[in-house]
Amino acid sequence: MNDYENAIEINGLTKKYDGFTLDNVSFNVPKGSIMGFIGQNGAGKTTTIRSLLNIIKADSGEIKLLGLDHAKDEYEVKERIAVVFDELPFHESFTGEALSRMFSGIYGAWDKKRFFELCDRFGLPVKKKLKKFSKGMKMKMQIATALSHNAELLIMDEATTGLDPVVRNEILEMFREYLIDGDKSILMSSHITSDLEKIADCVTFIDKGRILLTGYKDDVLDNHAVIKCTKSEYAEMVPADIISARLSDFGAEVMVADRGEAQIKYPGLAIEKTTLEEIMLFYVNREKKEWS
Repeated sequence: MNDYENAIEINGLTKKYDGFTLDNVSFNVPKGSIMGFIGQNGAGKTTTIRSLLNIIKADSGEIKLLGLDHAKDEYEVKERIAVVFDELPFHESFTGEALSRMFSGIYGAWDKKRFFELCDRFGLPVKKKLKKFSKGMKMKMQIATALSHNAELLIMDEATTGLDPVVRNEILEMFREYLIDGDKSILMSSHITSDLEKIADCVTFIDKGRILLTGYKDDVLDNHAVIKCTKSEYAEMVPADIISARLSDFGAEVMVADRGEAQIKYPGLAIEKTTLEEIMLFYVNREKKEWS
């Protein structure tokens, strides 16, 4: 049952719409890891996730979840995964008790005891209708259901958006616990890069339907750097080294993808560590090359 190396494998996923193309998307989510799937709104995160779940039929490409074909083995795959969307997918007249009854009929591995324990931990009244819940409570209810049928893979689509930092931290802590045995995996799409910086093992960055980079988070952060310099120093740099440059009245901030090489080539310049948010910003502006 657990004889797969990658929880998710996507190869050459393509889907064309008017005005938008998911263009030859390929990346893997190693088993036992959290993959942060980052990009601006409209970059292609949700289209990728809907293709994974076979809600959208891809034009081409291959997708495997837990070593199984996402379409051919759809029934078995969906028994073994859990999905959390940014909007509540349950009818708002349901209570927690009603959800538990419903899911015990859907999932063979539904764990009623675990579900009620999670509701208690999250402070969710199980007799109250969902329409009376706050946004944070609705998200916690989705997560409680997702974590209550022994799913091997959790797929989150912008699940922490709009939640306050305390609730977000609580949810991130739950995910750390969920991964503790090493057999479970998470794909977490978000444009809140600070959450992913705290918790992700790997990151994949998508922009305008294309994957710009994918790899272990620490490697991505270690390899990239921001060089702070004057405009004349910036003008002397090799253009091929530069992802993009943020120019101001005071000088230039220049993103490079090879910190080690930059330290050798530009020894007199200030070369600083960067963040996922900065990396995203500089890559999004790579076509302009210069921005402010």
